[in-house]
Amino acid sequence: MKSATNRKAALIGGGGMRTPLLIYGLNESVEKTGVRELHLFDIDSERVGIMAALGKAIVAREGGSLRIVVSPSLEAAVEDADYVINSIRAGGIAARAHDERLAFQNGYPGQETTGPAGFAMALRTIPVVLDHARIIEKHAPDCWYVSFTNPAGLITQAVTLHTSLKVIGICDTPIELFHFIAKALDASAEDVKCEYLGLNHLGWVRRVLLKGQDVTADLLQNDAALRSLYSADLFPPGLIRGLGLIPTEYLFFYYRRDHAYKNQAHANATRGEEIETLNRDMLREVSNCLQAGLPAEAIQAYASYLNQRSGSYMKLEASAGSLFEKVDAYVDPFRASTGYHRMALDVMAALNSDEPHEIVANVRNQSAISDFAPEDVVEVICSFNREGAMPLACGRLPDSVRGLAVAMKAYEYAVIRAAMNPSAANAEECLLIHPSISDWDAARRIVESMRKGDPVTFGAFN
Repeated sequence: MKSATNRKAALIGGGGMRTPLLIYGLNESVEKTGVRELHLFDIDSERVGIMAALGKAIVAREGGSLRIVVSPSLEAAVEDADYVINSIRAGGIAARAHDERLAFQNGYPGQETTGPAGFAMALRTIPVVLDHARIIEKHAPDCWYVSFTNPAGLITQAVTLHTSLKVIGICDTPIELFHFIAKALDASAEDVKCEYLGLNHLGWVRRVLLKGQDVTADLLQNDAALRSLYSADLFPPGLIRGLGLIPTEYLFFYYRRDHAYKNQAHANATRGEEIETLNRDMLREVSNCLQAGLPAEAIQAYASYLNQRSGSYMKLEASAGSLFEKVDAYVDPFRASTGYHRMALDVMAALNSDEPHEIVANVRNQSAISDFAPEDVVEVICSFNREGAMPLACGRLPDSVRGLAVAMKAYEYAVIRAAMNPSAANAEECLLIHPSISDWDAARRIVESMRKGDPVTFGAFN
């Protein structure tokens, strides 16, 4: 790596909707991360141009010095990079909308990282990510490869198995839950410690400490507090008490799958379809503002978009609400204490520090969770410094979730095998293992639907 104060970061998927957030955070945190230039690469040259222009407007507004470069190729973007941030969506938002609708038509909730849609997403994404990773191995072999790409744990597992990159998978879901727990306890985040373990989008808080005192039992008995832990009404308090654990929000699609499906059916919509429309409208408005020489208005349009998107999160699946319903509270997305950009910045800053920092990440298990093998990627609290991330010991998974977590890890390995060796039999095996499907006839029907719906991507699964 270069000097700790003169580093280069590359963002693969630089045309993504959250790129300006990351730019804001990197510009704000130059001294902590050491990153002074960010190279953006995306196969959609028009969109990455818009995101770069918006990012430059944000840097100018904030008075920062971060240099933003749009790279013409992946090789140019990652050459000698100290950090490579992977945040792609194979097939774009249209593929998400397609896959979620396919899941819905087959009787399952349409959700991009879970169930049939998550399966399709993984098969779309793994080959692309591994192709990119091989280029990065050649042009930036010593970089820290920080992966946000969904399904985050599964993608991190694939990169861990098939490359030599120093990979860390990140997701803001656990820290969002920690934030809500602190708020429910009317305490600062610094005073609350959560013991957390599991897999990505399949994790649980096992214990909550407030100023060193165990308050888990009291929290589990407080219905109002439990209902306040999520952005929508996802889990009845009795469900959480029955587990004896606080689940992350994506377990809604396992524990209340039918409820999610019925709400989507009532609305006849999926989140991906609604976001596709919202993205299109935002890009048009931001582009028009930038072309008219109105950077402040472009930034405001983008901030309003983020508020609409985050303020409606999980409302469709939990209560048949809509992304387009009015969001009451305005929160400055750039200065929020949690979120996409904060997670990435915390990890990059920790990897640039000699002092230990505890952060939830997706890493090789080593011996953190005794139910998993050392090479299995798990999502746990890690101790970070410039040497990397060391997962902290968690012991065994609780009885109430062990079977689900172990089955999902077997599913992840099966999906990676299927992506590397496409066939109908391999794809059907994945869905037979998946705890939310586990049905031979459904597996065959879903795979056939995927082949017919997108023969270019899934035609090899025959």
